[in-house]
Parts: sequence; C-alpha cells; structure tokens
Amino acid sequence: MKYLLDTNIVSEPTKRKPAEAVLHHIKRHAGQMVVASLSVHEMIHGIERLPEGRKKEVLEAYVTAIRATLPVIPYGERAAEWHAMERARLERIGKTMPFIDGQIAAIAYVNDLTLVTANVRHFSAFDGLEVENWLE
Repeated sequence: MKYLLDTNIVSEPTKRKPAEAVLHHIKRHAGQMVVASLSVHEMIHGIERLPEGRKKEVLEAYVTAIRATLPVIPYGERAAEWHAMERARLERIGKTMPFIDGQIAAIAYVNDLTLVTANVRHFSAFDGLEVENWLE
C-alpha cells in the first residue's frame, strides 16, 4: 500500500460533481490505497446526522463498499506514540493541530504511507509526513 486517503478524498466520489482529478487518481492507484479508521468514523458520524431518506441510504451503501474494498488501518500504539511526540513538538512552537488530523497523520507516518488530502495545510506541519493533494 502506498496512499492513505483522508476523509475529504475518500468521500469525493459521493459529491454531486466530484473532481475529475480525484476520480482519475483513484482509478490510477487502485490497489494502492487504504483508509484510516478515523475516516470511517467521520463518514459514519456524518451519515448518522442525516435524516432518514435516499441520500442517507446511498451514503451508507458507499461506506459499506469502501470498507469492503479498501483496507482500514487502525490508530494503534505506534501511531499514538508518534502523534503524542509530534503534538508536543508542535505545541512547543505554538502550533495546535486538530486532534483527529494528528491521528490520521500518525497512521500515515507509522505505516510509511503518503497522506492524500485536500487540506494540505492541516498536515504540512507534521515532521516527515509525505502529503499529496489529488485535487490539484
């Protein structure tokens, strides 16, 4: 595996007009992508906040398909340790990063994966983390 897809990338195909660049990269890198357990959490949380209806059903089916086709990588002990050290380092220099972004970054880092996100700015401060934006 080579790429960890952030929630905004893995959910891009569900948009009314998904970015062609993202769809191209997803097809091109089939078999090289994983998703973080935290992204699964974010997607399910978003779905659970929706009223019952067709949109919710479609998104539930999409998440089920994602979970069946992409390996889901957990936030484990190594990721927790790296995240804690990076969080402390960043706080010492006056940067506070969103906690869940730090967790996703940690999963990518300890698994030697390139993090693919539309929010490069959210992840650029993490030391040694490779980040790509497939929207560009």
